[in-house]
Amino acid sequence: MKRARIAWAGAVHDAIERDGQLELLTPAFAGRRVAFDDVVWLPPLQPLPPQRPRTILALGLNYADHAKELAFKAPEEPLVFVKGESSLTGHRALTLRPHGVDFMHYECELAVVIGRTAKRVKKADALAFVGGYTVANDYVVRDVLENWYRPNLRAKNRDTCTPIGPWLVDAAEVPDPQNLALQTTVNGKVTQQGSTRDMIFDVPTLIEYFSAFMTLQPGDVILTGTPDGVVDCRPGDVVITSIEGIGALVNTITQHP
Repeated sequence: MKRARIAWAGAVHDAIERDGQLELLTPAFAGRRVAFDDVVWLPPLQPLPPQRPRTILALGLNYADHAKELAFKAPEEPLVFVKGESSLTGHRALTLRPHGVDFMHYECELAVVIGRTAKRVKKADALAFVGGYTVANDYVVRDVLENWYRPNLRAKNRDTCTPIGPWLVDAAEVPDPQNLALQTTVNGKVTQQGSTRDMIFDVPTLIEYFSAFMTLQPGDVILTGTPDGVVDCRPGDVVITSIEGIGALVNTITQHP
């Protein structure tokens, strides 16, 4: 099932995809269908209690070809940084490119959404703790990147710079997350292609790794890295990051006023 979270008619709704439309799940509107173009798409993640912030873990250099593209040796253990939830934005949203930036590029990534509490999980059991998958585009402002092993906050945590969506696809409908094609287009031109089979650290390995020293909670997100083929994105560019069986995430670059 493809789930979405949208704003429509002055309220936020959970919805599912049904015959090319969005079917609302909100009790007062249950069963009503609305067109994709008539809503504002939000990150397809359930809100959490105020006292429990969402943990967003992101991988650097998790594809060997991307590490090679950047002239780095493939890492021997996951290279991880933490992102703030304020960086997230939805499908069809605008991403702001700061003034004076020379190089800002997309990163098409499989996003793993944790479905139940995971602590000291073994790799063989790890996929049972996944609630679903979605697409993320983890933009990087390379001008302010300290180095590829320690991405800093200004490079990776800007508001609007992590589009995510449009769908949260139930884990049961993705039997093998390590066999999905990834693709990015910029203004209709294919600029990036890859497959999740080329991850250095696959999804079960990452869940085992993280849960060995921290508790993963429902709603937490793991961004699993990107293959090679990144290019600079300019204001006006329409960037579509897509993953086989998960969805196509549309985003447009704009400039700060």
